[in-house]
Amino acid sequence: MRDKELVLEILGQIEDAAKKILSRFQSIQKVNDFTDSPSGMEKMDAICMQLIVIGESLKNLDKITGGALLQQYPEVDWKKAKGMRDIITHHYADVNAEAVFNTCNEKIPQLRKTIKKILDDILR
Repeated sequence: MRDKELVLEILGQIEDAAKKILSRFQSIQKVNDFTDSPSGMEKMDAICMQLIVIGESLKNLDKITGGALLQQYPEVDWKKAKGMRDIITHHYADVNAEAVFNTCNEKIPQLRKTIKKILDDILR
Protein backbone atom coordinates (compact mmCIF):
# COMPACT_ATOMS: atom_id res chain seq x y z
CA MET A 1 0.00 0.00 0.00
CA ARG A 2 1.46 3.31 -1.07
CA ASP A 3 0.68 5.64 1.79
CA LYS A 4 -0.50 3.71 4.81
CA GLU A 5 -0.94 6.78 7.03
CA LEU A 6 -3.14 8.54 4.48
CA VAL A 7 -5.20 5.39 3.95
CA LEU A 8 -5.69 5.06 7.72
CA GLU A 9 -6.69 8.72 7.98
CA ILE A 10 -9.28 8.39 5.21
CA LEU A 11 -10.67 5.18 6.67
CA GLY A 12 -10.94 6.98 10.02
CA GLN A 13 -12.89 9.79 8.35
CA ILE A 14 -15.28 7.28 6.80
CA GLU A 15 -15.75 5.43 10.09
CA ASP A 16 -16.38 8.73 11.91
CA ALA A 17 -18.95 9.84 9.31
CA ALA A 18 -20.75 6.48 9.52
CA LYS A 19 -20.79 6.76 13.32
CA LYS A 20 -22.30 10.26 13.09
CA ILE A 21 -24.95 9.04 10.65
CA LEU A 22 -25.96 6.18 12.91
CA SER A 23 -26.11 8.49 15.91
CA ARG A 24 -28.25 11.06 14.10
CA PHE A 25 -30.45 8.33 12.64
CA GLN A 26 -31.27 6.73 16.02
CA SER A 27 -34.46 8.71 16.56
CA ILE A 28 -35.70 8.17 13.00
CA GLN A 29 -38.20 5.30 12.87
CA LYS A 30 -39.84 5.95 9.50
CA VAL A 31 -39.32 8.10 6.41
CA ASN A 32 -41.89 10.63 7.64
CA ASP A 33 -39.66 11.39 10.62
CA PHE A 34 -37.42 13.12 8.07
CA THR A 35 -40.11 14.84 6.05
CA ASP A 36 -42.84 15.89 8.48
CA SER A 37 -40.96 18.48 10.53
CA PRO A 38 -38.27 21.12 10.17
CA SER A 39 -36.09 19.27 12.69
CA GLY A 40 -36.47 16.05 10.69
CA MET A 41 -35.41 17.86 7.53
CA GLU A 42 -32.40 19.32 9.37
CA LYS A 43 -31.47 15.83 10.53
CA MET A 44 -31.71 14.53 6.96
CA ASP A 45 -29.56 17.44 5.75
CA ALA A 46 -26.93 16.64 8.40
CA ILE A 47 -26.96 12.96 7.46
CA CYS A 48 -26.65 13.82 3.76
CA MET A 49 -23.55 15.88 4.53
CA GLN A 50 -21.96 12.83 6.14
CA LEU A 51 -22.99 10.67 3.17
CA ILE A 52 -21.11 13.15 0.97
CA VAL A 53 -18.08 12.82 3.25
CA ILE A 54 -18.21 9.03 2.92
CA GLY A 55 -18.56 9.10 -0.87
CA GLU A 56 -15.79 11.62 -1.37
CA SER A 57 -13.50 9.77 1.01
CA LEU A 58 -14.14 6.49 -0.80
CA LYS A 59 -13.24 8.13 -4.11
CA ASN A 60 -10.00 9.46 -2.59
CA LEU A 61 -9.23 6.05 -1.12
CA ASP A 62 -9.64 4.45 -4.54
CA LYS A 63 -7.29 7.05 -6.05
CA ILE A 64 -4.47 6.42 -3.61
CA THR A 65 -4.84 2.63 -3.58
CA GLY A 66 -5.38 2.27 -7.31
CA GLY A 67 -8.81 0.80 -6.61
CA ALA A 68 -7.22 -2.30 -5.07
CA LEU A 69 -8.22 -1.95 -1.42
CA LEU A 70 -12.00 -1.72 -1.52
CA GLN A 71 -12.41 -4.51 -4.05
CA GLN A 72 -11.05 -6.89 -1.40
CA TYR A 73 -14.22 -6.26 0.65
CA PRO A 74 -17.21 -7.07 -1.58
CA GLU A 75 -19.72 -7.02 1.30
CA VAL A 76 -20.32 -3.34 0.51
CA ASP A 77 -21.43 -2.03 -2.88
CA TRP A 78 -18.69 0.61 -3.07
CA LYS A 79 -19.84 1.91 -6.45
CA LYS A 80 -23.29 2.73 -5.04
CA ALA A 81 -21.75 4.26 -1.91
CA LYS A 82 -19.68 6.60 -4.09
CA GLY A 83 -22.66 7.22 -6.36
CA MET A 84 -24.79 8.36 -3.44
CA ARG A 85 -22.36 11.24 -2.98
CA ASP A 86 -22.81 12.26 -6.61
CA ILE A 87 -26.60 12.18 -6.37
CA ILE A 88 -26.67 14.25 -3.19
CA THR A 89 -24.08 16.73 -4.43
CA HIS A 90 -25.39 17.28 -7.95
CA HIS A 91 -29.12 16.69 -7.51
CA TYR A 92 -29.72 17.78 -3.93
CA ALA A 93 -33.19 19.17 -4.65
CA ASP A 94 -34.17 15.70 -5.86
CA VAL A 95 -32.81 13.73 -2.89
CA ASN A 96 -35.35 11.12 -1.92
CA ALA A 97 -36.00 10.83 1.83
CA GLU A 98 -36.84 7.16 1.40
CA ALA A 99 -33.47 6.49 -0.24
CA VAL A 100 -31.68 8.27 2.60
CA PHE A 101 -33.74 6.34 5.16
CA ASN A 102 -32.99 2.99 3.49
CA THR A 103 -29.31 3.81 3.18
CA CYS A 104 -29.06 4.70 6.87
CA ASN A 105 -31.14 1.73 7.98
CA GLU A 106 -29.74 -0.97 5.69
CA LYS A 107 -26.36 0.08 4.32
CA ILE A 108 -24.49 2.23 6.83
CA PRO A 109 -24.27 -0.43 9.58
CA GLN A 110 -22.59 -2.86 7.15
CA LEU A 111 -20.35 -0.12 5.75
CA ARG A 112 -19.17 0.81 9.25
CA LYS A 113 -18.54 -2.84 10.14
CA THR A 114 -16.53 -3.32 6.94
CA ILE A 115 -14.49 -0.15 7.45
CA LYS A 116 -13.61 -1.36 10.96
CA LYS A 117 -12.54 -4.72 9.45
CA ILE A 118 -10.36 -2.96 6.87
CA LEU A 119 -8.76 -0.89 9.63
CA ASP A 120 -8.12 -4.02 11.69
CA ASP A 121 -6.61 -5.82 8.70
CA ILE A 122 -4.27 -2.92 7.91
CA LEU A 123 -3.19 -2.46 11.51
CA ARG A 124 -2.38 -6.16 12.02
